[in-house]
Amino acid sequence: MKRALFALLLLAGCASSPAPPGAQVAAERLQQTVAPGTTTKAQLLAAFGPTKNVVFDSGYEAWVYQSPAGGGRFTEFVVLINPAGIVTKARTREAAQP
Repeated sequence: MKRALFALLLLAGCASSPAPPGAQVAAERLQQTVAPGTTTKAQLLAAFGPTKNVVFDSGYEAWVYQSPAGGGRFTEFVVLINPAGIVTKARTREAAQP
């Protein structure tokens, strides 16, 4: 019982914590700035700041930016960066319907 309560409180704390700096960016700005094969990791950092990311053993990185979609919902813009620091792919995942 105590473990379940602790886990619930921990999750609630995560849900209410602010996103990392740079994580929320207007969708139009992302789409205008990020060009696979051209945009670099350094350009992303300069334009939007740090965000949520995952670094894989292969050297690739996945960065996730959020764009407000209304009603407290967010679309996600996922960027795949190759080991050379160049954006390889980018895609948008629409916000879930309430």
